Amino acid sequence: MKILQSAHSCEVGESANKFVQQGEGTTLKSLRIHTLNKGWHEKDEVLLHAVFQLLVDFIEKEHPDRFIDWNANELHQRAWKEIKSLYKWWKETRPARKDPLDDKKLPTPPMRFKKISGSENYEMVQPDVKKFAKYYKAIKSHSRLEKKWFEEDQRNLHRLIEIRSFLWT
Repeated sequence: MKILQSAHSCEVGESANKFVQQGEGTTLKSLRIHTLNKGWHEKDEVLLHAVFQLLVDFIEKEHPDRFIDWNANELHQRAWKEIKSLYKWWKETRPARKDPLDDKKLPTPPMRFKKISGSENYEMVQPDVKKFAKYYKAIKSHSRLEKKWFEEDQRNLHRLIEIRSFLWT
């Protein structure tokens, strides 16, 4: 697998969901990120998905409920409640997000261009706003949701970092 990196993004290679990092010597570590598709991803997105993949692996592969007494004290009880809450958010709540731009029935304005007189250049012709009112409303809604979702992702990422010392078996 080949990972290509730039200053702001990286590409998840061959197996579409595997991020590999080579350490010193011959040590090779990998993390399968099941929620990322093959292709370019900004590093902030890879970070979010990688951290939550670690949580998923902890729950699904290490089965901490079998080895740790989460009722041992109030601190462990709160941590386990938080772990389960974040796991549920990542596996159920977050994937259920609905982006209005994903509506297959949404009429999308065509991209048309016209030549600028006296020039070799072209400019984009603005579509009829009234004819495509639903599309422009969906764009506004998408922008609001994108901001809301980013903030939600950020809050939950912080929550997970706060309990990272409990992610061991």
